[in-house]
Amino acid sequence: MSAAPLPLAGIRVVDYTHFLAGPYLSRCLAGLGADVIKVERPKAGDAGRVHAAMRDGHSGYFLQQNMGKRGLCVNMKDPRGFDLVNRLVAKADVFVENYRPGALDKLGLGFPALSKSNPRLVYCSVSAYGHTGPDAERPGFGVIAEAKSGAMAMLGVPGEPPPLFRMPIADMYAGIHGVAAVCAALVGRAVTGKGRHVDTALYDCMVGMHDFAVQCYSMSGGKELPVQTGHDLPQSTLYGVFRARDGDLVIAAQVDDAWKRLARVIGGDALAADTRFHTSTGRNAHREEILAKVKGWVAERSVRACLAELDAADVPAAPVQNIDQVIADPQVKARGMIVEQEHPVLGKVQLANVPFRFSDCDVTPRRVAPSLGEHNREIAEELGFAAAEIDAMQREGVLYAEAAARAPAAA
Repeated sequence: MSAAPLPLAGIRVVDYTHFLAGPYLSRCLAGLGADVIKVERPKAGDAGRVHAAMRDGHSGYFLQQNMGKRGLCVNMKDPRGFDLVNRLVAKADVFVENYRPGALDKLGLGFPALSKSNPRLVYCSVSAYGHTGPDAERPGFGVIAEAKSGAMAMLGVPGEPPPLFRMPIADMYAGIHGVAAVCAALVGRAVTGKGRHVDTALYDCMVGMHDFAVQCYSMSGGKELPVQTGHDLPQSTLYGVFRARDGDLVIAAQVDDAWKRLARVIGGDALAADTRFHTSTGRNAHREEILAKVKGWVAERSVRACLAELDAADVPAAPVQNIDQVIADPQVKARGMIVEQEHPVLGKVQLANVPFRFSDCDVTPRRVAPSLGEHNREIAEELGFAAAEIDAMQREGVLYAEAAARAPAAA
């Protein structure tokens, strides 16, 4: 692979975010080559710095969502700190924030104020409900959007409360939509010369994720309401989770040809030739009969034995893996989806990579997540502050840095 520049090389991003959706968005922009400067407040910084899992005072959560960034910790209540941030934004291409709508307007960091001083600025907001509508000013987290969107109501076993997703679906999905919108806005700016406000909501993203529930309800005239179905999809027989002797696996044989191949594996030519099951409508109508056959076949075998036969027949299937198996998975290693970084305090740490691959450049993160205020002097110097001014701001607490502030560690 050549050393071609990453797609967003030369783009500067001011990252005024916390916790997850915003930091993930900006972390992806850093992975795409942007110079992302994370702005935090003294002395706590991003609340994600104390979020599990912790080791030796460092949060793996923070390390994951903030790798590849530079760190600036500044007191904006001091006029000098506010001036520094405004100078930074004036030279930036993108500003990312994920506070409740209206909160940054009070600080002079809303879109109207910043776009006035930098008309080319792409300003991206991520919030629970967006900047318009009756719920705009309500607080919210990912689990709120997941519950309200109708997605959670379809999870789990009938009659039981729906389980949590256990992965931050709403936050990550909103973050990656933000990445797409920011990149689109940058392309648009190349034509118009003007930036714009990108308004991304966790709730919107979860509602937009529905692949069939909305049309299922609307196209039936309100008669069909998707509900909990347990371990398979009644509208897509056969597509679900099955228990083997020593674990679980998923089988995705909902397409006609895949079903015929699966049928031949579990029931020979006779089952494969049963025309009742040759269409999705037919399979759905005889779902319980099909499930009984597949469950019985799987239950008699180990996961490995099931997968060997299914793979040989080209039936899509996979084991239900735990995270230790994921990290050791040869496919994950081949794709570089787990990166190892050398942290100055923790030593070697393993973190998930961004899922972007390009033919001529490498997305391996170059920096570990910054310590609080790690790059204060470096950034202030780039903005034209004299050494004496920087010294005074550091001495008087306008610029704050942890004692562990250090030079960036190479990946």
